[in-house]
Amino acid sequence: MEWILGFAGIILLVIGLVGQAFEMRKIRLTTYKDEDLGSANIFMNKRNYKWYALLGIGIILWYVAERM
Repeated sequence: MEWILGFAGIILLVIGLVGQAFEMRKIRLTTYKDEDLGSANIFMNKRNYKWYALLGIGIILWYVAERM
């Protein structure tokens, strides 16, 4: 049972990291031109919150699997 939780946690972490990377790329391309540098506030965009939640759930599942 522990390995199922750990595996699910790792899958959620990978999906969350890849999804957030693509989302941040889309945010940067719609907000800034190619010459401009991105802002640090790009991390607080509302579209990133779903990916943060997915990462948090993955970390919690992985932690629970390690402690069982």
